[in-house]
Amino acid sequence: MSLKPSRREAIAGAAAVAATACTTAPQLAPAGDIHRAGGRTLSRIAFGSCAKQSKDQPIWDAINAAKPDLFIFLGDNIYADTRDPKVMADKYAMLAAKPGFQKLRETTPVCAIWDDHDYGEDDAGADYPMKDESRRQFCDFWGEAADSPRRTRDGIYAAHMFGPGGQRVQVILPDLRWNRTPIRKLDLGGKTYAAWSAEQKAAGKPVPGPYEREPDLAATMLGEPQWTWLEEQLRQPADVRIFGSSLQVLADFAGWEGWVNYARDHQRLFAAIREANANGLVCISGDTHYGELSMLDLNTPYPIWDVTSSGLTEVWPVLPPNALRVGDAWRENNFGLIDIDWAKRELVLQVCDAMGAARISQRVGLDTLMVG
Repeated sequence: MSLKPSRREAIAGAAAVAATACTTAPQLAPAGDIHRAGGRTLSRIAFGSCAKQSKDQPIWDAINAAKPDLFIFLGDNIYADTRDPKVMADKYAMLAAKPGFQKLRETTPVCAIWDDHDYGEDDAGADYPMKDESRRQFCDFWGEAADSPRRTRDGIYAAHMFGPGGQRVQVILPDLRWNRTPIRKLDLGGKTYAAWSAEQKAAGKPVPGPYEREPDLAATMLGEPQWTWLEEQLRQPADVRIFGSSLQVLADFAGWEGWVNYARDHQRLFAAIREANANGLVCISGDTHYGELSMLDLNTPYPIWDVTSSGLTEVWPVLPPNALRVGDAWRENNFGLIDIDWAKRELVLQVCDAMGAARISQRVGLDTLMVG
C-alpha cells in the first residue's frame, strides 16, 4: 500500500518535520490502512520492538526481504523518555525518516501498541502526567482515524481481524501502561537501584531486577474496562489468535517488568482464554532486548507459547533466569516471524537475526491449541 503524496513529503526528513510542526508527530499512513487489509489471508506475520530512533536500523532490510503480510510493533517503537511534547514529536520524526521503516510502511500493513518508552517514561504507569499527549501523538503517527476509540477510551488497546472464515487471524493488542497501578519494588534500604546493584556485584552476590511479584489482587495492568473488552475479544470467532503484549506474558522472573509481576492479571488471562473457549492463541512480546521462546502447560487451557522479540536496535548485557524458556535465548538484534501453514494447520514461531536467519524456531500444531 502506498502513502499519500502529502504524507510522503512529511516523512522526507526529521529536521523538516520538526521545523514545521513542533509538537505534531508525522502521520505516515492514511487512517484505516490496517482495516483495509482485513480481507487478506495472512500467511506470514512479522513483529518486533525496541527501536531507538537515534540509531541506524539496518534490520529493516531483512524484515522487508521476508515480505510479511503484516508487521506488529510491540512497543518502545521510539525512546521518547520525556515530558516535553516537542521532544516526543522530534523522536517520532527521526523514526519516520528511516529508509527501511519508510519502505515497510509503503509495502506492508502495520499495527502497533506502545510500551513504557514510547508511552513516555521508563517503567511508567497510570500516573505518567503526559499520557493524553502521548496518546494523541501515537494515534497521529500510526494513522488512527479521528473517530478511533483508541483516541478516547482508557488506553490505546485494539484488536484487528484478518482473513475469511477458516483462515481468520485475530490480533489482540492490550495496553499495559494507561491503567497500570504502581509496580511493587524491592526494599533496597533507601538506596537507588544503581547503587544497590553495584554493592551486590562488589560483594559477589546475585543482582535481581528492582521489582518483585505483587500479591495484592487489586493491583492491575489493564483495569476493569479493558478486561471487559479483552474478554469480549476472546469470544470472537478466529482460527489463529495473536496476543501482542508489550511485556513478556510467561517468563517467570519478576525482577523486571512482565505479566508475572501482577498475580491476579496473570492468572485471569489464562482463565479468560479458558472461559471464552478461545482456541488458537499464541503470545508475542517485546521489551527485554533479547529474543527467546517460553512455554507454559500447567493450569492453562492448552500449552501457551510466548515468542519474545527484542530489540530491533537494543541488546541487553545480562540474561535473566526464566524456567519456562525453551532452548537458548538470542542476545543480538532480532525480529520475530510467525508462518501459518493453513493446509497443514501448523504455525512456525521464529526469532530471526539481523540478516533474517532463524535463530529460534518452533513448530506448533493448531490442533494442540484447543481448549480441552
